[in-house]
Amino acid sequence: MQLSNSTSSFNSGSGQHEYRFTADDFKRISALMYQRAGVCLPPKKAEMVYSRLSRRLRLLELDSFSVYLDYLTKGDGSEWGPFVGALTTHLTSFFREEHHFSILAEHAVKKASSGRVKLWSSAASTGEEPYSIAISMAEQFGSLAPPVDIMATDVDPGVLATARAGIYPVERIEFLSEQIMRRYFLRGGKENCGYVKVRPELQKMVTFNTVNLLDHVWPHSVQYDAVFCRNVMIYFDRSTQKRVLQHVLRHLKTDGLFFAGHSENLNHVADLFDHCGKTVYRPHICQPVCSGDVAYGEECYA
Repeated sequence: MQLSNSTSSFNSGSGQHEYRFTADDFKRISALMYQRAGVCLPPKKAEMVYSRLSRRLRLLELDSFSVYLDYLTKGDGSEWGPFVGALTTHLTSFFREEHHFSILAEHAVKKASSGRVKLWSSAASTGEEPYSIAISMAEQFGSLAPPVDIMATDVDPGVLATARAGIYPVERIEFLSEQIMRRYFLRGGKENCGYVKVRPELQKMVTFNTVNLLDHVWPHSVQYDAVFCRNVMIYFDRSTQKRVLQHVLRHLKTDGLFFAGHSENLNHVADLFDHCGKTVYRPHICQPVCSGDVAYGEECYA
């Protein structure tokens, strides 16, 4: 997609778009995403922006992007969640970056000697990450009720609704061992055939909440033993990254662990974090403390 002048519409390679979409529209969208979610949208993302937001226009029965943006900014605020969610990538899977979970398990055992272990999945998306954490903890402690509390948050309330339900297509877990599938998932029956549901004992371990990491105040004051914030920083510019990471530190114990994504490193914030493993970090030592017919168990859900 080529960027044209501020009054002309964008054109795709296949011809005219269904909706008028100007360079000014893209600039407004880009500015709003940066302001609302800290996400930078370069011009090369214009086609993606059009494709994803045009679905919102159809659903809301609006006839142009300018009308949609006025609805977004001057309405009752209910569209901000779908707007941000549409332009945020929610790529995730169970036990993504698997090496993190064995490191977390060892850390959790040490921390459990002094009380309940507090863990935070700060970009939980549709729930695979926090449930992977829960499974790791159940395995490590040999119990479906380990001494662990997991907070799972995301900026998009839509994906959190999926996470709370804990229901996934069977193929999302087919790479897991048969033992793990049987132990932690229920196979769908009747109209839910072809789906699995996370066991309720795991769901009880996780609390879901909407949190925008750019907000100056987060709706929880807990200090965590470990924070997962994976593949989030890549969407922020350097100044936003540092501001968010400084805020994270206020919620991470001085001996806690911070898990980043495989394409991220924190070398530019060496005053905040020390590297201690493959995309695993600790607070810097000098950092001041801030206050289908698949057998997944005998039970079914309707």
